[in-house]
Amino acid sequence: MKALKDIEKLINSELATKIQNSFIKNRELTIEINENDLIEVIQFLKSNEKCKFRQLIDIAGVDYPDSEKRFQLVYLLLSHQNNIRVKVSTQFQLNQIINSITKIFPSANWMEREVFDMYGIKFKNHPDLRRILTDYGFKGHPLRKDFPLTGFNEVRYSEKEKKVIYEPVKLEQNYRNFDFESPWEGTNYLKEIKNLEKHDKKN
Repeated sequence: MKALKDIEKLINSELATKIQNSFIKNRELTIEINENDLIEVIQFLKSNEKCKFRQLIDIAGVDYPDSEKRFQLVYLLLSHQNNIRVKVSTQFQLNQIINSITKIFPSANWMEREVFDMYGIKFKNHPDLRRILTDYGFKGHPLRKDFPLTGFNEVRYSEKEKKVIYEPVKLEQNYRNFDFESPWEGTNYLKEIKNLEKHDKKN
């Protein structure tokens, strides 16, 4: 824990104007920065001889549709030598383009493509920014909160046309209301059926 606090102090002293906030939680250091300072901060964390965050573990996206700064990116870095992890967090607006870190961490290539595919976040100076998880003609970005759970299209193989085709989503059953008041007594419609059966027996 002492080593983690020492790293936090070092980062705050060396990057004083770049760090908006920093805190330690669950034995992980989190630093919050402005999106314009991303390249400089990531480069420092990797190249500084005391930090040595030489491995990029992941890039995670978050969508806050009601927030002015709708999207958040969290970069997870690991220092093998110090056995310390750091999260670099930045928030930005819907149409902002974020700098790619592929020149610092080549492994960010596919991670940034996943974020682009799932959230529609664009990266400046990325060598090959295109979808990686969804199909070529896919519409929308599945991890955005406003994306419908059923999607817009469904894919199936057509025996008639002998190829894969796209069709608008069609739900095969009507929406059903469920009540979960008591798992022992059953739902209301079961109670109504039982009451009708009792009534029929009396008559």
